[in-house]
Amino acid sequence: MADTKKIKIKLVKSLIGASEAQRKVVRGLGLTKKDQVVEHLNSATIMGMVNKVSHLLEVAE
Repeated sequence: MADTKKIKIKLVKSLIGASEAQRKVVRGLGLTKKDQVVEHLNSATIMGMVNKVSHLLEVAE
């Protein structure tokens, strides 16, 4: 599989004021606290979730 590259996702902004849908997406990515970093495989599903809340996240490869 060519897309086995991992990406690091960091929550850089607080979820205070975020909608419930945005909170669920962030939780689905495995992020619970500000400045927390998780690693995921670079897949279309994960990138779709990242695009939904991109204003709250920082992504590094």
